[in-house]
Amino acid sequence: MVLHVTINEEKSRRVDLARGETFSCLGCDFRRVKSRTGVWRPWYTPRRKKRTALLRKLKEICRRYESQAVARVVARMNPILRGWVRSVAVGDSHPCVGFLKDWVDKKVRRHLMRARHRTGCGWKRWRRRWLYDTWRLLHN
Repeated sequence: MVLHVTINEEKSRRVDLARGETFSCLGCDFRRVKSRTGVWRPWYTPRRKKRTALLRKLKEICRRYESQAVARVVARMNPILRGWVRSVAVGDSHPCVGFLKDWVDKKVRRHLMRARHRTGCGWKRWRRRWLYDTWRLLHN
């Protein structure tokens, strides 16, 4: 099978990673770093711009379904989270996914506390494992 793909000259450019140049492609930033053993290797991380767009989308879901049961909110968030986490699962995505996990955890806790007409986030009330097991919240 041969793909006949034309290169868009306006969007394409040559990048020399050896000189410290970087480029972005498919939601990731690519650069070259030196490993612990002293060998140069590629390093790619999810773009902050894409993470921010994801957080905006999840925040809108939380606002739209504020009066709904937490199970419905989690059911709306899980497919979006699953797709995003799978798309950035390569490279050094751990810090970004960890931030996302904490953010979603806090939003679900706030939703539960508001449903019970209480203030705060319920850090002492519910363990993280309980949230993931009971509400089937997606985690990596």
